[in-house]
Amino acid sequence: MKNSTLPKPLVTFNQWFILTTVLLSLATGLYFLMAFPLLAGLMGLLFKWNPVLIVAKKFLSKPVGSYLQEDVAQLQFNQSIAVACLALALFGFYSGFVVIGYVFAIMVGVASGVALMGFCVGCFIRFQWQQYRYRRAS
Repeated sequence: MKNSTLPKPLVTFNQWFILTTVLLSLATGLYFLMAFPLLAGLMGLLFKWNPVLIVAKKFLSKPVGSYLQEDVAQLQFNQSIAVACLALALFGFYSGFVVIGYVFAIMVGVASGVALMGFCVGCFIRFQWQQYRYRRAS
């Protein structure tokens, strides 16, 4: 992710990965499954190397630049929200605060699902934050 953009199919694959993992975790009670997107997201944020995106990139049929591109800064903002929610969900499930686990797992699952339908919750939050900062600076 050295560029400032990323092909949309990779972003979509990541959203599906998060949603599928959360749904499987909640359906089976195997909450540790949420550690996979959590670790992949952390690696992406800290090292700019997300193994989920690396695997998905192998399945692209066209050159990377020919796809609709997504802004990496926005994606990192969204990924930080997903990582925080997944971490709090795992914390909740494994520390006995099951309600917290469900709340944050459902939040990240719904956000991923809604993003797949075309509305980015993280984008909306980031836009509102930027507007707030702009108005305060004026």
